[in-house]
Amino acid sequence: MKTSRLEAFSDGVIAILITIMVLELHAPEDVTWQALRPIVPVFLAYVLSFVFLGIYWANHHHMLQLAERVNGRILWANLHLLFWLSLISFATAWMGEHHRASVPTALYGAVLLCAGAAYTILQRAIIREQGSESRLAAAVGRDRKGLASVAIYAIAIPSAFYSPAFSQALYIAVALMWLAPDPRIERTIRRG
Repeated sequence: MKTSRLEAFSDGVIAILITIMVLELHAPEDVTWQALRPIVPVFLAYVLSFVFLGIYWANHHHMLQLAERVNGRILWANLHLLFWLSLISFATAWMGEHHRASVPTALYGAVLLCAGAAYTILQRAIIREQGSESRLAAAVGRDRKGLASVAIYAIAIPSAFYSPAFSQALYIAVALMWLAPDPRIERTIRRG
């Protein structure tokens, strides 16, 4: 099976997830600048999650450009990734409303950790289908950046019980680390 249907479906799901997240932003009743102050944490959580979803969308797109075909294992691995991404809107809303609380911050990290693991599973399923000598396998290499992301999430989750702000800073650090699309894959795509 070609990758185009998988990519189109994933694009649609991610677009819906972003739409659901923005619907969680509610305008204040008052019309003053001070009325915006209480929703700043909710808005910042939205921005962070929007960036994460954008990172997944961009890297997913690049990864599928290097895939020639998909099989059932890849389809299910992709659904597994989309499941965890779908929970980002819930975790975002909870952490945004309770940004100083440990449990919502830890849950946000757990969702990010599971999404990161699911992305790795999808990537490995594609490499397994394409072969260890495939362009994707060559581009990904040892995937140090992916492993570092998972390690940072693993540190941030328990840290939320001591300092939610520190954990949130770690989530931002991971987002900044991935903000540019994966250059390894882009180089491989350019080489043809």
